[in-house]
Amino acid sequence: MPAHRAVSRAVALLNLTGICRSPINAVRWERIEPWSAARVYLGSGTDARTLVVKWIEDGPGQAPTAHRRLRTELAALQFLGDDIGTGLAPRVIAADTGLLVLEDLAPRVALDRLIRRDGAAPHSERLAAFARARGELGAATAGQGDTYYSRLARLGSIDPAADRMGRHASHRDAGIAHAVALGAPLDGRSARELAATLDELCDPGPFLALSNGDAEANNILLHASGTPDARLIDFEFAGYAHALTDAVCLYVPGPAWMSVGDPQRTGLAGHYRSALARTVPEAEDDRRYGFGLAAASMSWALIRMQRFAVLDTRPPGHHSRLQLIATLEAAAHTAETHHALPHLSAWIHLIATLLRHRWRDADQDYADAATFPPYLART
Repeated sequence: MPAHRAVSRAVALLNLTGICRSPINAVRWERIEPWSAARVYLGSGTDARTLVVKWIEDGPGQAPTAHRRLRTELAALQFLGDDIGTGLAPRVIAADTGLLVLEDLAPRVALDRLIRRDGAAPHSERLAAFARARGELGAATAGQGDTYYSRLARLGSIDPAADRMGRHASHRDAGIAHAVALGAPLDGRSARELAATLDELCDPGPFLALSNGDAEANNILLHASGTPDARLIDFEFAGYAHALTDAVCLYVPGPAWMSVGDPQRTGLAGHYRSALARTVPEAEDDRRYGFGLAAASMSWALIRMQRFAVLDTRPPGHHSRLQLIATLEAAAHTAETHHALPHLSAWIHLIATLLRHRWRDADQDYADAATFPPYLART
């Protein structure tokens, strides 16, 4: 629906439900780009406030998927707020078909915006808050999947197995195919470790917890100054999965980050792990934790490898090529550091070496922070 109609529907919904103490009207609103969302300024005495409205855009072919994503977000936010009472995400104020009215988290802003503006160094406390929030989400939701899926089932169909494998599972298969075609055959030992990796993700045991499905710095809001007070957003792809998939972003570059530095040295690894261990004691077991983290990191590297065909057509010097190599090597390094999946790590290193030979422009040291600052946005 158009933005103006979404705002009008939201105001009418609020007045109909009587949530506010007196009738309200929208004084003004502003689009929150690039999403189908707007900040709405309401007016009426003591009920003057701002809210965020999310809606489904009109368009052929996207309605079923968009509705499913909005239902997922609604269920996840209500689960977090109403069922387990965590303050990690925005509160749902009202909901209707194709429409969510949410608590406005301003003046918090997205962490990635702060990092792109100032660099990572000035925001070490906010990065620590980011790592803790990811661990706290896992700790708060571990073992409560039945409650979440019961709520989601009241809104539509559920597929817990697909959630565990992640929405990018098909990309992982494509990444493996690209690697084999490049000249990196998956031998028996590597294949067995890959199978063990997928088994770990399919059956996380005590590490099964809710994820918003996109653990990146653009999906956490914090105050630009003062004490970090983190809130997680964007739960449209939420589902119960291996909790350590939410820790991968601390070790392995994501879509917007060139490198993530050394999470052990910066303390980010410890912030995440100690937060998760609050209710998941297995997170303190080096072997269990290390294997799960290695499995999640390897899976993510292979998912990113599916971009090979696109990157191969880009001009020499394009940083996205270097980022893919960095992603592969960081995932292998993570597994090696945690003494897990040695044969699969060697295979990932081989893929990275083949890419360095193929893309001579990308055969350089991506860890040089002076040239490639951590968290710098890439396309």
